[in-house]
Amino acid sequence: MSTVFSKIIRGEIPCHKIAESDRYFAFLDISPVTVGHVLVVPKEEIDYIFDLEDDLLSGMMLFAKRIAVAQKNVFDCKRVAVAVMGMEVPHAHIHLVPMNKEGDLNFAKEKLNCTQEELAAIAERIRGEHDRLAGGKSL
Repeated sequence: MSTVFSKIIRGEIPCHKIAESDRYFAFLDISPVTVGHVLVVPKEEIDYIFDLEDDLLSGMMLFAKRIAVAQKNVFDCKRVAVAVMGMEVPHAHIHLVPMNKEGDLNFAKEKLNCTQEELAAIAERIRGEHDRLAGGKSL
C-alpha cells in the first residue's frame, strides 16, 4: 500500500513543495512545530531510515543540507535541527526544524495552525532562497 508521502510525491495529495530531485522530495510539514518546518523523504518507499542503502541515506542528508542552509538564511535562526521522528508514516523521513532554543524542537507541544496561504508564502520564501543559492540550477 502506498504511503501518504508517496501520494504527495506523485501529486495525488497537494503539498507545499520546497525542492525535488530524481531521488528526494522536500515539502512543508502541515502541522509544523516551528515556522518553516520541512520534511525530506526519499522517493523510494522504505519504512525505516537506517534501512536505506548508504548512498541513498548520504544523498538524502546532502539534499537536506541545501534546504537547511536556505531555511537558516530565511528565518535567521540559530540552528536548523534534524530529527528522525514519526512512526505514523511508514516512509523514511527527516524533519528540518528552524530553531532558536532547544524547546523549539519539542514535538509534544501544540503544533502551529497555519493557513494554506501562510504555508504557501513560507514555502515560497524557502524555495526562493534555495533556488538563489543554487544559482538557478537544480541542487
